Amino acid sequence: MQRLHRSIETLVRSYDTYGLVNQAGSENLPSRDSIADILRGLDELVFPGFREIGALDHDNLRLSTAEKVYHLARELIGEVEKSIAFSSRLGEASCGHDGCHAAAELIVDDFFDELPLIRGMLAKDLQAAFEGDPAAKSTAEVILSYPGFEAITIHRMAHFFWTREVPLIPRIMSELIHGRTGIDIHPGAEIGESFFIDHGTGVVIGETTVIGRNVKLYQGVTLGALSVKKDGVNKKRHPTIEDKVTIYSGATILGGETVIGRGSTIGGNVWITESVPPGAMVYTTSGDQVVRTK
Repeated sequence: MQRLHRSIETLVRSYDTYGLVNQAGSENLPSRDSIADILRGLDELVFPGFREIGALDHDNLRLSTAEKVYHLARELIGEVEKSIAFSSRLGEASCGHDGCHAAAELIVDDFFDELPLIRGMLAKDLQAAFEGDPAAKSTAEVILSYPGFEAITIHRMAHFFWTREVPLIPRIMSELIHGRTGIDIHPGAEIGESFFIDHGTGVVIGETTVIGRNVKLYQGVTLGALSVKKDGVNKKRHPTIEDKVTIYSGATILGGETVIGRGSTIGGNVWITESVPPGAMVYTTSGDQVVRTK
């Protein structure tokens, strides 16, 4: 016990030496577990009847939806308020307690206004997944079992909070789904409709990536930056992928000025740091990388 007493004293001293304490003596930060619970509830709202253990009662759908929305709104407001207060303490925003609460309420109200539009985007993503994978036997199979579809579902919600400049919560959302699926999509990435990630493990999509419509990625694709230098400026570091592009497994595309032209096909395991014209095919043969244009 004497050794434990010494260990406790040393541990407590380390709090002053190294910090890394969750705002002791101040308001708490958003809870990762609470955000995970909120995401589960939002998943039920977005796909009613697919996530619940019991059968969905269609006659009471309006009532059950209202109960979920009011509950989730209360939980979200609390977590968003913590995030805004955290930003205020860093000097990145200015609000008293009431001001932070009011700002959180407004953001959450906007989110639930936006949720039907997010569902519309996901309906197109779902159709792209079903049509883009010959192994998919039904859209229900995609909703229930496809990690790529699960990842884009959470991304579209996290991206909303990112656009409203809510700190911490969008990254927590993206990392929760990253841990479940192995797909790492930064919440800042802009992704167009009818997006499909097939298989998905090891996909990385960076913060300033812009992806157009009807784009398909396979496992192990990296849309990354050429440099990881912190220069304090949020300039575009990640590539732009135009409409109707297919990128096969293991391809790496880097750089904020790199544009993959509309309708291009990027073969597996290629390494691209320069723009590719529309309609091109990029692949490797005998160790050399080839760009073939129409």
